[in-house]
Amino acid sequence: MPTSPKKFDWLIVGAGFAGAVLAERLASQRGDRVLVVDRRNHIGGNAYDRHDDAGVLIHQYGPHIFHTNSDMVFDHLSNFTDWRPYEHRVLGMVDDMLVPIPINLDTVNKLYDLSLTSEELTEWFAARAEPVETIRTSEDVVVSVVGRELYEKFFQGYTRKQWGLDPSQLDKSITARVPIRTDRDDRYFTDKHQAMPAQGYTRMFEAMLDHPNISVMLGTDFRDIRELIPHDRVIYTGPIDEYFDYRFGELPYRSLRFEHETIDKEFALPTGTVNYPQTEAFTRISEYKHMTGQLHSRTAITREYPSAEGDPYYPILNPDSAELFKRYEALAMQTPDVWFVGRLATFRYYNMDQVTGQALATFRRIDEMLPRAMPTLATAAVAAE
Repeated sequence: MPTSPKKFDWLIVGAGFAGAVLAERLASQRGDRVLVVDRRNHIGGNAYDRHDDAGVLIHQYGPHIFHTNSDMVFDHLSNFTDWRPYEHRVLGMVDDMLVPIPINLDTVNKLYDLSLTSEELTEWFAARAEPVETIRTSEDVVVSVVGRELYEKFFQGYTRKQWGLDPSQLDKSITARVPIRTDRDDRYFTDKHQAMPAQGYTRMFEAMLDHPNISVMLGTDFRDIRELIPHDRVIYTGPIDEYFDYRFGELPYRSLRFEHETIDKEFALPTGTVNYPQTEAFTRISEYKHMTGQLHSRTAITREYPSAEGDPYYPILNPDSAELFKRYEALAMQTPDVWFVGRLATFRYYNMDQVTGQALATFRRIDEMLPRAMPTLATAAVAAE
């Protein structure tokens, strides 16, 4: 006689940062039974990494550089991985020269054959900046700081390729992520914690999901099993418009196509990433050995080609999409026993640490709201003393 399916306290849709962090917390801290499903055939979401045929560790979905100012987020993830310190550096091919990105003192001096000091560069920027009464768009952000010429050299073409839209059509938050510097700091990020999981992201996710209360089903679409497997509540980390069957229309996302190549030399690039804001159909090339520290006689690079078709990666933020999302958000708030977490479910351009922080905050809200089904090992040990 067939047995009925096991009942779970939680069905978590998506095995990326949001789903994995919440699965681990719910299982380890509350003793809840959790099923994680993902339509892809691997865990880790877009942070998934793997060894290519030559044995070089690559990021399947382009470079993922971990950085955060949050001690809480870094300490939490440190429970599941050791770290390799790494500060990411990016060069841009501009006017046939490789120059530091973000724009800094060396960028301007090399590009214009100058020898400005930091103080002089501040004045140089100010002389070229265009006054913008109200900063609304990505174009406004840049021209108001460095002027139109550097905007066109570094931002306009790259943004058009990346987003399929001119910066004047995009929310100010897009280019606000990229700083402008007057010193020689050539690090792409300046966060307190900058490091890569020592054994890779996939190993970190494996450690996170390695709990007897967690089951994982890969290559599984949530819609195919939601009525078949008993569960009390859902955590959804996919596109929010898809959850509601595009009731109000599709939210706009930008996708990417990745071209991986293994090369018979130890290194191919002078740094982890080279951007191409003026030329080429791709936006950038990245080389993973700079990031991972792997010792190997061969290397691997990835070219990224932005696309309107494919898996959703980046929410396209503008007034129309913000208004559309608000309608879905209102619907989500009226949906009982479903939590929407992560970049796609909340239509935010979040980094990995921000998604982790959001997932941890969601767990705290859940834990305050719902009584625990059973004591954790820690609380049981205290009670026994």
